[in-house]
Parts: sequence; C-alpha cells; structure tokens
Amino acid sequence: MLIDSHCHLDRIDLEPFDGSLDKVMDSARAAGVGHMLCVSISLEEYPTVRGIAERYADVSCSVGVHPGETEGADPTVEDLVSRGRDPRVVAIGETGLDYHYHPEDNEWQRERFRTHIRAAREVGKPLIIHTRDAREDTIRILKEEGADQVRGVMHCFTETWEMAQAALDLGFYISFSGIVTFRNADELREVARQVPDDRLLVETDSPYLAPVPHRGKGNHPAWVRDVAAKVAEVRGSDLESIAALTTRNYQQLFGALKD
Repeated sequence: MLIDSHCHLDRIDLEPFDGSLDKVMDSARAAGVGHMLCVSISLEEYPTVRGIAERYADVSCSVGVHPGETEGADPTVEDLVSRGRDPRVVAIGETGLDYHYHPEDNEWQRERFRTHIRAAREVGKPLIIHTRDAREDTIRILKEEGADQVRGVMHCFTETWEMAQAALDLGFYISFSGIVTFRNADELREVARQVPDDRLLVETDSPYLAPVPHRGKGNHPAWVRDVAAKVAEVRGSDLESIAALTTRNYQQLFGALKD
C-alpha cells in the first residue's frame, strides 16, 4: 500500500474524471494508494477539506494557512486548536515560510508560522512545513518554538542535504514529490538517497507538480506511485519496499489509519 502524504483533493480539476471526485479516488485506489492526507491552505477552504475527509474513510486532513496565502483570515492559536482537536485532523499546516514572492515584507509570515507551531504543541499534533528560500529562518523558528516536541514533515522537499539534516535532528520527516523525477533534480535525488529509512515520505502535492512521465498534466494521488518508484530507483530499492516503509513512517508520524 502507498500513502499520498500531501495532496489538495479540493483543488483537483475534475474534468478528466467526468466531474467526479469519486473517480479520482477510484483511480488512486486502483494504483495501490490506500490513504491520502488532504492538506488545508486557508481557514476559508478548511470546511471543504474537512468535508472530503468526512466523506472518504481513506482520507485524513489538516488545518492551517499556507505561508503564501494573503487572502482571508489570519489564524489565531485558538482557531487552529479548536479545529485541530477534530479526530480526522491529523496535523497542523501547511505552514512555514516562503520568501520567494515576499523577499522583504515577511515578518507576518514568521508570526503566522509561530502561531501554527504553538497550536501544534497545544493540540499535540505534528506540523506540515512548507519552506522556500527561507532555510535559516525556518530551522531557527522551529527550534525557538519547540517544534521538536511535536515533530512533523518537511513537505515537497527541495532544499539541501544540510537543511534536511537540520530538520532530521529536530525529529522531522522528509517528503518527496514529483520534483524528484524531474530531469534537473540530481541534487534533490542525492538528498532522497540519504534520508534514513525511518524518516522518508512520498507525496503528490496534487494538483501541482505532476511527476514524469505526466509533466504538464493536472496531478492526482494515483501518481504518487511514480514518485515512490523514482525514490526506490535512487535508493537502490524496489517499489514494494518503499511503499511499505513510507506507509509505516506515515503511521508513526500521523497515527494509525482509521477505518
């Protein structure tokens, strides 16, 4: 069984699936995907995300506001904790820092990040971290706010081995998306080779970042199989072994799968 540890089912283009999310789910199951984590990026969209997790037994969800999200409400610790206590919510996030589009005006991102970490600590659930062009501040704030107490995942990892090591030292897991299959991702594949077996996860981040050989198309959870296959190749392993260990790792971090 494979687990897509990070997807946005609420954002998938359903036109290729005859307008049916059920068909997206059927496609994933046919590819051996036994569970999906549908990740929240805003409080306004959270009810839809939560509704999907309610509708499908093989979907869990998170609550959080993406660091690049500039529309809608900024969350308080109380906002996140109240929603985070829901049993179908397995994580707080995605949160973190993204300086790519905000290279100077980003103090608000750091404060929002701290809010999420404090909420995660209060509710006792792991964090889903998005980081881009903000390596030092991401690790610094995780340390300052005691994120090692709840751990989490560095999702869609695209950074250096040095940053991966810093996150691993805090108890975090490292998750790879379709980017690991891209032609120019040799450095990232080297990181994927080195991550310890017990800290490795795979994801699609669908509907974004479709893996080779599907680049240019709308991504969906069935294609986590292609991500896992590339990770297996890089590590000198096989798909079945990577599926088994990433499923085990998911359950270690986010909890046992619910029926």
